[in-house]
Amino acid sequence: MAIIKKFRIKSFKNINSIIEFSNVSLAYGNRLILDNINFKINEGQIFGMLGPNGVGKSTIFNLITGLVSPKNGLIKIAGENVLNYPTFLRTKKFKVGYVPQHGGYFNDLTLHDNLKAISEIVIENKNYRIEKINYLISKFELDNLKDIKAKFLSGGQKKKLVIALALLSDPKVLLLDECFAALDVLTIKMLQEIIVNLQNENRITICICDHQARDLLACVDAAMIISNGKIVAEDTPSNLVKNINAKNAYFGDNFKIS
Repeated sequence: MAIIKKFRIKSFKNINSIIEFSNVSLAYGNRLILDNINFKINEGQIFGMLGPNGVGKSTIFNLITGLVSPKNGLIKIAGENVLNYPTFLRTKKFKVGYVPQHGGYFNDLTLHDNLKAISEIVIENKNYRIEKINYLISKFELDNLKDIKAKFLSGGQKKKLVIALALLSDPKVLLLDECFAALDVLTIKMLQEIIVNLQNENRITICICDHQARDLLACVDAAMIISNGKIVAEDTPSNLVKNINAKNAYFGDNFKIS
């Protein structure tokens, strides 16, 4: 597959970090998942996380949203310590949107009614609610599907819907968990283009975790490799695949971006 991002956008990327982990550790019982990790995601950046199964990628999303709390360390969003904020307030105050790997929609509601249901929670103004729903349906080319129940949509159509649901609240940060999993090549390319367009047009900071390394690296500005609870490498895609620690922990010797 061709590289989606033929260049890495720099002009509007501030040096300010929008998400920052400082010395964060987390354990489930006696099992240490994250061991004193440190990283930053800058405003306007598309950032990727790669690593073997069970390494803690989705756990990092849960830490950002407040679904779990760290054993120790500090998590900041937009420069503010968020550890004392509950999930609902954290996502609302700091405008964090989350797209889960599975689900995230109401099976027995139509695509339009899914959008309507969530919009009634996150958008107070009724007129803006209608305007936003129509905009997202048009943006994701879902007009001919709006009266179809979500359970009858294809995998790619469901993914479009869940991203649209996350965008109803105008997030500044969008977390995408395993967004390329179990999708065909053309649908993955479509999602990559959606992600890059969200960066270009909406200036949203996006963080993606996935096992599809080539697909992830095709659309991110920077990525990190997590292994055995540690961040073993972090860089641009072209540099990351040449990093010896990244090769040893994840890519192997023969991996190439394209």
